[in-house]
Amino acid sequence: MTSLVTIADALAADLEGLSFSAPVSHVYNPLLYAREPHAAYLARFGSAPKEALFVGMNPGPWGMAQTGIPFGEIGVVTEWLGIDGAVARPADEHPKKRVDGFACRRSEVSGRRLWGLIRERFGTPERFFARFFVANYCPLLFLTADGGNITPDKLRRGEQEPLFAACDRALRQTVELLEPRLVIGVGGFAEERCREALSGLDVEVRRIIHPSPASPAANRDWAGTALRQLHGFGIEF
Repeated sequence: MTSLVTIADALAADLEGLSFSAPVSHVYNPLLYAREPHAAYLARFGSAPKEALFVGMNPGPWGMAQTGIPFGEIGVVTEWLGIDGAVARPADEHPKKRVDGFACRRSEVSGRRLWGLIRERFGTPERFFARFFVANYCPLLFLTADGGNITPDKLRRGEQEPLFAACDRALRQTVELLEPRLVIGVGGFAEERCREALSGLDVEVRRIIHPSPASPAANRDWAGTALRQLHGFGIEF
């Protein structure tokens, strides 16, 4: 029987055989080394149907790369979502981007903003997840030799194709399982990939502003902008 956990496990297996060339030097797959908390998140909150699915791009080094949870800022995951679990280390760990799991003391700004807004508006995880779910399009974190982040849109085209094919398949299966009427890309890349992956399905794809601190617009009033966008989609949030 298909579940979000079986979809994630199949995606992790599909990605195992992929390789990436310079400037990528390290690849982290939290679906493998943080499977326990990730599976707990899927099993606890991923029941169908959902009104809308939020889709991020890929893990941040201090969020999902540490906890296995999309946008998974440590405090939110442990204190609000109530999830913990065993987190191992990536097979090839970068010394500047160590994985300390739930002992990590760094904060993921994007996750703090996204989950902070959700927590403020809904109060409890149960109220939010009764209607919504949060996922990432790509589960891999890509790092350069000096520890810099490489987003999936910056990979070589020949290396994007098999990666995107696997991620498209998993996203499509996720949408078929959760049956949302709306899929919301968090940022432009996620929206673009959602449109491509979900072509032909009876689902509307929209976009909200990404909460990254690298975005001047997000730094001005990310929460207010995101709320206005959601209300424009007809979402009561």
